Amino acid sequence: MSDTIRLDGRVLYLSQDPAVIEAQLAGENFTRDTAGPLRDNVSTDEITPVTVMLTYDERLGQYPYVGFKAGERLPIGRNAVKDGGFRVTVAGKRYGKGSSRESSPLAELSAGIRLVVAESFERIYQQNCDNIGILTTTDFSVLDRLLAGVAVPIDEFLKGRDSLTQQIIRSGGLLAYSRFVEWPAPGARASDAPNEAPGAEPKTLVEKIIDRHLHPGTASAQRGDGVFIAADWRFSHDYFTGMCAHLMHRAFGKPAPLHAPDHIIAFQDHLVLAPQSIPHVRDGLLPGVANLMEGHTSFSRGYPVRSHGALDGVPGSEGICHALMAEQYVLPGQVACGTDSHTPHSGALGCLAFGAGATEIANSWVTGYVRCKVPETLRIEIDGQLRDGVTAKDVVLHLLRMEAIRSGGAIGLVFEYGGAAVRAMSIDERATLTNMVAELGGFTGIVEPDERTVAFLKERRGVDFVLEGWMKSDADATYRDMIHIDANAIEPMLARPGDPGNGVPAPRLEQDVAIDIAYGGSCTAGKREDFDFYHEVLRWGVEHGLRVPERTRLYLQFGTMAVRAYCEEQGYLPVFERAGVTLVMPGCGSCANCGPGQSANPNDVTISAINRNFPGRSGPGDVWLASPYTVAASALAGKITTFEQLQRGHG
Repeated sequence: MSDTIRLDGRVLYLSQDPAVIEAQLAGENFTRDTAGPLRDNVSTDEITPVTVMLTYDERLGQYPYVGFKAGERLPIGRNAVKDGGFRVTVAGKRYGKGSSRESSPLAELSAGIRLVVAESFERIYQQNCDNIGILTTTDFSVLDRLLAGVAVPIDEFLKGRDSLTQQIIRSGGLLAYSRFVEWPAPGARASDAPNEAPGAEPKTLVEKIIDRHLHPGTASAQRGDGVFIAADWRFSHDYFTGMCAHLMHRAFGKPAPLHAPDHIIAFQDHLVLAPQSIPHVRDGLLPGVANLMEGHTSFSRGYPVRSHGALDGVPGSEGICHALMAEQYVLPGQVACGTDSHTPHSGALGCLAFGAGATEIANSWVTGYVRCKVPETLRIEIDGQLRDGVTAKDVVLHLLRMEAIRSGGAIGLVFEYGGAAVRAMSIDERATLTNMVAELGGFTGIVEPDERTVAFLKERRGVDFVLEGWMKSDADATYRDMIHIDANAIEPMLARPGDPGNGVPAPRLEQDVAIDIAYGGSCTAGKREDFDFYHEVLRWGVEHGLRVPERTRLYLQFGTMAVRAYCEEQGYLPVFERAGVTLVMPGCGSCANCGPGQSANPNDVTISAINRNFPGRSGPGDVWLASPYTVAASALAGKITTFEQLQRGHG
């Protein structure tokens, strides 16, 4: 990369005012002052909606920001950024939140964007930019200097970045850097005895896992250091397997020398229901889906990797990647990395699991290593006992509405969950806490493994796992901060449409909200215990003469085929049928705007147990987030309500 950077094009300010956006696209130039307030929380769902992610090359340059919402409008159309000659994008807080999709920065890069300036960035988005050669900065004075015609030294864009990241940026990206690094065969360090020596610094569980997986060329690592760590498991799903393989072959040749291919997994889960997806059928997108599937299957069949595919004869998949990782693969103390922001799901088992972009995973397939910055940890202590009808989903929505979280104060941190309420949770419920660290802005989530973890591994896999003494944070470990929550004080929660941080206690909703769609499923809410919750509400409803009303549709989608088998064994399916449920086989479905449960028009109102409700995430309508209890109760009522409120009204 050049030693200095000059501005050779226009600046696009992502203003809250759609008229400002439209004026810029028409050729008018603005300043930060005249552009007005900038949009915060611009998600990757808005930068590249899933309906445009049907390629993984420069054709993505037609689409950046086509899902961007200003006011109630979508002012940026196809090719607008490229045709406008923009080179810099400017936005507010938490830019690039949500999905780990590398399609977003790749679309920006392919449209001509070379620099993104924002008040703060989400971790995965910024790391993806580093990996492919887009510069980022939170220093608006750098923008002022560029606009004044100054050639700004590259060092100005590296301030505050760790040494490893600086080297990668200077190299022009991760794969260019990777060619000059030695990659010895990974092997977990046999002991953390140095940490147990008298006077050694106490460590968190995540710090211990990182220490045991460090690249041999790194003797030790401190908080804030950029490091490569050996990954026990590396996985991709059907949206990005082809992109990963394309990048890998370009950098390492074809066939590429995979490291430990039996610990690489390809999941077919996001696109399996595309033939039932409204926009994919309506807009003629199925050939693009077939293109992605060809890239996925070419890799999974061309290399001796593990694979979980589509079902035979019926629409659906073996399961969602995160649910299958927890059911079948990860163990306490391991490292897992995948092409999805909800990879922290598996942290419920006491492993270090985190999401990354396609370039990162492509590099890991060959080297066995993934990159991270040794993170600081935020301890979430949940004391007391959750009330009946209150779940882990309500806990996360409660956390998300805290201003310290909403403002981005936890970006890149580990969420370490503990306390009596967490110890009482099943692994399925703990997985809801760790899964939604993606929405909280964290690097990952983790729960110290305990006897419940051991029991889960025995029950689900037949594994006799023995916990080791090091698999917990030291008593005097250093935390960035601690948040104490009284579990008994948490009420059933909702998140208003637009952002998971728009939390409001459900009993305090000011007016009735009629719903058209209720959806329960996804990696967050398609687990066994989630279906226990759905069944509890629906059985009560059936016993009291209730059924989903005609104007409302309730979809329940299994997270894996094992969850469906569990529901069948428990006798849940007849109850679901009597209640008027539409059952959907496993897959990401409406959570990825690719299957039953998505909205069809902007007036549709959905209540959903998925993990995020950014504009366009599950169709054009409004999406309220809630727990499985509240989703099922609302479906029976035809309006948003809690299970307790439903019982009071029909007792």
